[in-house]
Amino acid sequence: MNHKERMIANLPYKPWLDGLEEERLENKKKIFRYNNLPPEETEEKTRLIKEILGKTGEWINIEAPFHCDYGYNIEVGQMFFANYNFVVLDVGKVRIGDNVQIAPNVAIYTAGHPIHPDSRNSGYEYGIDVTIGNNVWIGGNTCIMPGVTIGDNVVIGAGSVVTKDLPANVIAVGNPCRVLRQITEADRDYYFRDRKFDVEDYK
Repeated sequence: MNHKERMIANLPYKPWLDGLEEERLENKKKIFRYNNLPPEETEEKTRLIKEILGKTGEWINIEAPFHCDYGYNIEVGQMFFANYNFVVLDVGKVRIGDNVQIAPNVAIYTAGHPIHPDSRNSGYEYGIDVTIGNNVWIGGNTCIMPGVTIGDNVVIGAGSVVTKDLPANVIAVGNPCRVLRQITEADRDYYFRDRKFDVEDYK
């Protein structure tokens, strides 16, 4: 098993071996082009992000600047939106479902290093997959750490550091991120805290 295969398998690997360094460089070139496109070139923006990522739905919008290591390890579903400064360290797989919205300055980290300095100084690192379900909203300045799974319909408050799995249908917030409460049918009629919708076409 070479070091690229070890990386994909979530095993310790050395990131400068077996073509990985060259793959990162090629992806950086694509990311540079993406981040420097004129804002009116929306068709080219869509074409290029679909070339960068491993899998996407029909509609996708990631606001520049965006950064990732390889691109091909990121899979997103239908109707995916990420705001400015989205960072994905995708040495492990990042799988994201349908109708996911990501606020500015969100980071998804699959990458990590050994705790002991001798092991860390050996050059080995690792990536552990991250999975995010459908209909998830991730607040600004949130960090999602290696190995985390986030269930469907979750809302994560701004500034959270997600170190453990989150079940479906909850609001979670904090550092470390913890479940605040369940999302219920009673939430449907409110757009912000105690403010009710004044229109009828939101359901």
